[in-house]
Amino acid sequence: MQRQGSIGGSAAIRIRVTGGVLLVAHLVLVAWLMLRPLDVPWVMPPNLRPLAGIRADLALGWPGAARPLGEGLALLAPLGVLLPAAHGRLTVSPLASLIRTAAAGALVSLGIALLQTGVPGRVVDVDSLLLNTAGVVLAHLAVVPAGRARLRRQEEREPGETGQAATVQEEPAQGRTPTIPRVGIAP
Repeated sequence: MQRQGSIGGSAAIRIRVTGGVLLVAHLVLVAWLMLRPLDVPWVMPPNLRPLAGIRADLALGWPGAARPLGEGLALLAPLGVLLPAAHGRLTVSPLASLIRTAAAGALVSLGIALLQTGVPGRVVDVDSLLLNTAGVVLAHLAVVPAGRARLRRQEEREPGETGQAATVQEEPAQGRTPTIPRVGIAP
């Protein structure tokens, strides 16, 4: 069967390509920011207790905690939008999309944390993994469902605007299917 008419094919391709290019650019920027060696006289010990660093930041008060917490949330937050855009599907379960995006964000954050162990001046902080993943989830929830709904409405309007609905036609027959005669197998 061959589809006649535009059903958002070029728009979906543009969204996928744009999402993929922006995703790669963002990951390169994050790698450049997070995997550069730091020239510091001393290094804090690794934080392996969940929420300990967040509690210490909050103990400084809201003005003092806003910057480190905001940086942790914002570092990978664009992945919450760019990963679904690179995937490019409009009809997908919102919960499944959220879970896939959160898992991918957590894995990227974990990969960065593991790579930082070999970089001078950088230490592992489990709270950064939690904040990065929370930022991905918040960005996904804030943008993706509304964006997909808008694109679906736009896709539904497109065929009606031109006065033609998308039609499905069968391809014409192209003749008999060729057959291959049986060949005997030599002993």
